[in-house]
Amino acid sequence: MLSQSTALTIMDLLRQQKYQLIGSRKTAAVKKCYWLHMALTSNRFCYKNWYGIESHRCIQMTPTLACPNSCLHCWRIERGDPNTSPWKEEDFITHDDEKAIFEQAIRAQFRILSGYKSNPKVIKERYVEALHPRHFAISLAGEPTLYNRLGEFIELCRSKGFTTFLVTNGMYPEKLASLIDKGRPSQLYISVNASSDEKFMALSRCSLIDGWQRLMRSLRLLREFKCPTVIRITVIRGVNDHENDIESFAKLISLAEPWYVEVKGFMYLGYSRFRLELSNMPKHRDVLSFAEKLSKVCGYNLVAESLASRVALLSRISEPVKVHP
Repeated sequence: MLSQSTALTIMDLLRQQKYQLIGSRKTAAVKKCYWLHMALTSNRFCYKNWYGIESHRCIQMTPTLACPNSCLHCWRIERGDPNTSPWKEEDFITHDDEKAIFEQAIRAQFRILSGYKSNPKVIKERYVEALHPRHFAISLAGEPTLYNRLGEFIELCRSKGFTTFLVTNGMYPEKLASLIDKGRPSQLYISVNASSDEKFMALSRCSLIDGWQRLMRSLRLLREFKCPTVIRITVIRGVNDHENDIESFAKLISLAEPWYVEVKGFMYLGYSRFRLELSNMPKHRDVLSFAEKLSKVCGYNLVAESLASRVALLSRISEPVKVHP
């Protein structure tokens, strides 16, 4: 278990980053998204609107803060970051049942929204809609497949009329496989931020010695899911955006055959600022250039882009599908 002093330090740092910690051991979390604010105050939505997701009705969360990776570009506090003591990631695994996490996540979202009730900039219609959330973005931090009741959580969300986006790093292919028939999300993402075994270890700093092999097994599993599937590539300028990276990423796309490829720019935020430089954050034109080059190699079409989110969408179908529970 975490020592009390270490636990308090980490929890305090997470709260400073505006995490709403939930669960009996505070090992799950909800966090306000920038686009929730923009939807409420400016009627602007994030790129997930491509898939029919309304930002003000979206709960950005994770059922567990545990993760085997310590990615350089992650905005979360990681092992070895300043002002932290050593810990084991297993200590952040959540054991609460799916109903408790669901209900506490809803309450955390309401706490976030409470500050907007009297804000004169808020669009009243959007605020009323926000009080009836309809989507869980299971993508905040940590590795969601480490939550043993993830399938049950997704099924509970579906029974309540919620859509779910699950973002995984692919380190647990056997747990991913268990979601194919029961617990399948509305849309499934695998983050693939390195084009080779060597770059994977340098970028992810994975604690699993066979992490790359696990990722390959997870990519092969994507073909078996009936829901829309996505490979998400976070482009880090000067790190994974070279010509040889494009060729290698195309091979991984061919292996997985996802519906979409999201090419997203690294954002110099949170604790990533201790590991990377501002110069590593690409401009939108860099993201778009990378996506265009990748499109030519992998055969997917560039169908959408979002300047505000620095993301480009490649697709093997004509246009993005609006998701359903």
